[in-house]
Amino acid sequence: MLEVENLNQYYGGSHILRNVKLTVPDGKLTVLLGRNGVGKTTLLRTLMGVVPIKTGEIRWRETPITKLAPHARVAQGLAYVPQGRDIFPRLTVEENLLVGAASKKAPKKIPDRIYELFPVLKDMKARRGGDLSGGQQQQLAIGRALMSEPQLLILDEPTEGIQPSIIQDIGRTLRQLVEEMGLTVLLVEQYYDFAKAIADRYWVMSRGEIIAGGEGADMDNDGVRTLITV
Repeated sequence: MLEVENLNQYYGGSHILRNVKLTVPDGKLTVLLGRNGVGKTTLLRTLMGVVPIKTGEIRWRETPITKLAPHARVAQGLAYVPQGRDIFPRLTVEENLLVGAASKKAPKKIPDRIYELFPVLKDMKARRGGDLSGGQQQQLAIGRALMSEPQLLILDEPTEGIQPSIIQDIGRTLRQLVEEMGLTVLLVEQYYDFAKAIADRYWVMSRGEIIAGGEGADMDNDGVRTLITV
């Protein structure tokens, strides 16, 4: 389980994260929702150690990771797919994937499982990442993150700018990772219907604070759509 306790972060004089407290249970898909600019991306970046926190604690499976560098958090089993994907446009699909295995000491090869999850990547493994469509790049970014064999996969708005058919594919893949591989997933998302369709748990953030949380199946009854659109 990922546990966040009383997390605070500032940019200059602005209080961006305000006593954030949440949990991400093992083997579940947890969605974090909220409007633009409420601190969701900042929270993910603090979880990965890209941005330091002012106060608070982050624990992964009861081990404090608050002071660990990003590469050390990857070694602990965390992987991050950032907003915008950040693939290497001049590297081939295969080379991009191999970059994701840089933290592993074993001989580097691409597991069949990656290509089973994303068949398009196998078909295009010799093409440069920059030549792929947005949806294909998103699948590449997720595949690259999985190359580190994570236990917790953190994704920042993977549906942004993606065509509807690929969004559905990504949703099915994320559920497959949870149900068949036992992966824990934390997903930041703005699209309510997509989040509701795949979430086991949810949290809602507003102005840097967690204002609601519960079971994914209860999102309609809990009025979550209203919370993220008002």
